[in-house]
This record gives sequence, structure tokens and C-alpha cells, in this order.
Amino acid sequence: MVSNAYPTMYEESMNTVIFQECVRYNGLLAAMAASLKVIQKALVGEVAMSEELEDMATAIFNNQVPPVWVKKGFLSLKPLASWILDCNDRIDFLNRWIKGGTPKVYWISGFFFPQAFFTGNIQNYARLKTIAVDKLSNGFEYPDDITHEDIKEKPEYGCYCYGLYLEGCRWDYDTHQLTDSSPKKLFVDMPMMKLIPEAERARPTSGIYMCPVYKVLSRTGTLSTTGHSTNFVMWIELPSDREQRVWIKAGVACFLALRY
Repeated sequence: MVSNAYPTMYEESMNTVIFQECVRYNGLLAAMAASLKVIQKALVGEVAMSEELEDMATAIFNNQVPPVWVKKGFLSLKPLASWILDCNDRIDFLNRWIKGGTPKVYWISGFFFPQAFFTGNIQNYARLKTIAVDKLSNGFEYPDDITHEDIKEKPEYGCYCYGLYLEGCRWDYDTHQLTDSSPKKLFVDMPMMKLIPEAERARPTSGIYMCPVYKVLSRTGTLSTTGHSTNFVMWIELPSDREQRVWIKAGVACFLALRY
């Protein structure tokens, strides 16, 4: 269904992105459905209780994500109850995309492999303008006077996205840049971000903080078979009137998901 509605196209790289995302989430859902059927039979004695099934039952009882789901699933530190809600939100995001067409604003926390989304955004611009992909990089804007719900049309170039959380500081909506955290607040929502591909873009040497973006709070990961980190996503430029070392010492970073 998805491959027919969103075939591989030279002009639209996001078709490939959504197809790959659906393949990954379908694999996770299939593993969940199959393992739940088996554990139900094991609990009533219809099949033998193996070590793997026992580990699964124990994890579910302790509100933890079963190891067999972790292997197939997206990186997460959430307990099982929150993980299920997060999984449902991710599936809903893809279903809205499938039924309603390419989103006007992307929820980047919903991607299994967000790096493919960022690459697809640059590829679309490269093919539209007939520019080599390796000459392009993303520029960043933060239209903090509106929310993602206010967006009615897709931008001519680039894309809008939301779903980032900021740790170690907060966003000042008056000065439109980073500032010190509010008391007793560890994490805050980042404003919506606009990614704008630019050719031969020179990275600013001042007035910004090069902020790392991670999938989860652990900040650790390993290299996957694709050559990407399993946790680190990308660097983004956040406006700041302070030197980068201030925010580095504060451990400022962005995340796609929290622990709850």
C-alpha cells in the first residue's frame, strides 16, 4: 500500500523515508504480536516456558520493555507503559502521513531513523536546484512566535520540524536565544525549527552554540551498520550571546525523547 502511494521518486526523497520507516515499524509490530501470542500460551501451559519467554513475562510485570521488543524497536529509556504510548504516537504520525500526504510540519521524535529524514530534506533541494549534495548543509531558523499547529502550508524550501527537548538551559522567547534554566526545570521544549538547505554555507563563528542532538538522555551509543551512531543524531546551531564554553560546561544538549 505505502509503496504504491509513495513510490520511489527522483523529485521526492521523503517517499523513500516513509517507506523505510514503515518497514521498521511493521517489523516491530509483527514481533510484538507474535511474542504476545506465545507468552499468553506459555502462561496457561499450552507451550513450554523458555528462558526468553520468562524474561519477557518478567519485564512486562516490572513495567519494562521486553528484550525481544528492544532488539526490534526504537531506542528508548522509557518504562513499558510510556513506551507503548510513545509507540502509538509514532504509528499515528506515520498513518497521518500516509493518509494525508507529506506533512506540513514533521514530528522528528517520531522517526525510527531521523538521519534519513535530514538527508532526504537536503536531497530534495539538491535535485530541485541541480546542486551536488555534498555542497549543501542545513541553515537553522527558530520561528518561536508560532507553534507547529499554526503552520498551514509547507515552506518553499526546506522543512519545519518540532519535538526537541532542551537540557541545561532554556529558550528565551523575548530575546530569541538561549538563556539560563529556570529553577527546578531540567528539561524544556524547544521551539519549532526550520531547516533550510544552503549551498556552500559558511558556518557562523560566533553568536551560536553548536548543540548536539541525541535520541535519548544517555548520550551514549555505538556505531550501527549504516555508519551512524545509534544515539547521536546531528549538530544544530542555537542562537546565543555567550561563548560556547559556557553551554558546554552546562552540558547543554537536545533530545528527541525523555525518560517519561
